[in-house]
Amino acid sequence: MNTSTVSKLLDVSPSTIKRWIKELQLDMERNDLGHYLFSEEDIELLKQIQEKLCSGMVLQDIVITNEKVRKGTVKDHINESGLEKLEVQVSELEKRLDTKADDVASYQILQHRREIEELQQEVKLLNARLEALEKNQEEKKKSRPADLLVFDQSKAMPKTKKKKLLSMLFGF
Repeated sequence: MNTSTVSKLLDVSPSTIKRWIKELQLDMERNDLGHYLFSEEDIELLKQIQEKLCSGMVLQDIVITNEKVRKGTVKDHINESGLEKLEVQVSELEKRLDTKADDVASYQILQHRREIEELQQEVKLLNARLEALEKNQEEKKKSRPADLLVFDQSKAMPKTKKKKLLSMLFGF
């Protein structure tokens, strides 16, 4: 039976039936659309709940001791050929994935090797330039007289006059 039929049988609203199921956490069977389906045992249980409520009990105080045994079906036949096909496909995919991963790793290693070789060439060039600069610097030191001073301290630079801030801003 569905919820509306049971509610008419018990003379309560369908929302009351749903509230009892929710509050008491009853395990009721549902159809494909999610609507409740009640068996004779379920209806008897709901009648017991209704009697307890009519006798003055509060819904939260009602304890259900009659646990419903859930029924289920197990499919016995398994399509063996389909399962074997799936296993073959999975193994082929794993092989392709391993090959792809190896290819990517090899490419990255070769790319890094090229970059390292380029950096080594750059370091050699820089070392050669550094040696040339050091040699040039040493030659300049040898050819320069020892008593030559870089700065002449007898000439002092004239100090620049600072304009006042207001005259700078307003131009007067």
